[in-house]
Amino acid sequence: MDKFRSPYQKEREVSCTYCNPFVPATKSCLLCEASFCEKHLSNHNKSAVHILTDPTTTFENRKCSIHKEILKYYCTEDSACICMSCWVAGEHRGHRVELLNVASEKKKEKLKDVTEELNNHKQETEKRIRNLGNHRTTEKRKAADVTRRVTELFRDIRRDLDDVEKRVLTEVSRQEEKISQSVCDMIQKLETQKNELSRKINEMEVVCNITDPLTVLKKKMISDDIIPRSGDVRDAGCLDEGMISQMLQRGLLHFTDSLKGMRIKRQFTVMEKSDILLDIKTANNRIIISQDLKSATYTYKSENRPDVPERFKSNQVISTQSFSSGRHYWEVDVSGAKDWLIGVAAQSMERKIAGNESFIGYNDKSWSLTQRDTLFSWHKNIGKKIDSNSSIKTVGIYLEYEAGRLSFYQLCDPIRHLHTFTTTFTEPLHAAFFVFEDSTIRII
Repeated sequence: MDKFRSPYQKEREVSCTYCNPFVPATKSCLLCEASFCEKHLSNHNKSAVHILTDPTTTFENRKCSIHKEILKYYCTEDSACICMSCWVAGEHRGHRVELLNVASEKKKEKLKDVTEELNNHKQETEKRIRNLGNHRTTEKRKAADVTRRVTELFRDIRRDLDDVEKRVLTEVSRQEEKISQSVCDMIQKLETQKNELSRKINEMEVVCNITDPLTVLKKKMISDDIIPRSGDVRDAGCLDEGMISQMLQRGLLHFTDSLKGMRIKRQFTVMEKSDILLDIKTANNRIIISQDLKSATYTYKSENRPDVPERFKSNQVISTQSFSSGRHYWEVDVSGAKDWLIGVAAQSMERKIAGNESFIGYNDKSWSLTQRDTLFSWHKNIGKKIDSNSSIKTVGIYLEYEAGRLSFYQLCDPIRHLHTFTTTFTEPLHAAFFVFEDSTIRII
């Protein structure tokens, strides 16, 4: 047995102090600083001062470094294991102490509570890991499904465009063939006339060489019927580009009409723009609203509009329309503004205060995206920085009311997602705009 015992196992096992060769110890005595197998342990002193522990070779770690006595107590005030001398005359004199086994049991109880809490955290972490794994699997399936639907959509698009192209090119070929055939017929006819004219010219030349006047006068003159009266390029016809353009236009219009149906068939959201108009009753007097109610421009001269309850004291304006359900999409041109602040606001948002609490995104009634040197999203006066390496000229805003999602997109090449708020909307929402000095924003 000793021959086959692994070296690692031998190193970990503590040998009986009194056995030779090696016999594993079952207990060690801290007072005797010796280890015993079952045989020698039966003869060991049974006195309480002879403290038995699990087999060990590190007896010094179980003695006080100052008094060299066995560590028997636990100081609850200093959280330290101490000997009798430490408690009676040492630095722990008068402190509250417990026996090591009592303190150990109490610590085990605490560790059980901590372990139970950690197990709960572990289970929660495992649940999150499973949820993330399931989410990754779900998103992979969704990505595969979207890839399939996109492929099918563009296959349908190519098929329809190919049909339009085929019809237009067929008409071009038909016209070209017709013109070509007409030209061939005319050339053939003209060639025949040319040969007849050559023959007549030869006859005329022969007559001109006759010296007898009587003979010359008896010869007939050339007939008018062999002189070409037609065969000009204008008679050959031209490609009717107007008709081709009409076919192309009608084909593309039909394709545009059918494209919406294709997208719906492949379960893609048709993001039609909502007709957003600015509500002049809500516009601050430092904001000029265009006649078409699409643009808002800062002015240094007050517009002196009446102070109705709807009007903002801060430089803001909201839309006439409100959204309490469904999906809505609009685009905002911010190229005329160095700084801008746009988003959505609930009808009950504060309007009669000019401070931060009335700004879009700086309260719990609104959500916004703003550009002031740095791009930020704002809600409840909490900002989140958004990385953007390019100048933003146009912003697309997509509201999914029931889903509780408000998304902002940078509309350039390529289109880039900037930020999405996820919440539960409880009030009707308006498109909202803050207009900075020397700035103009426009709804596209």
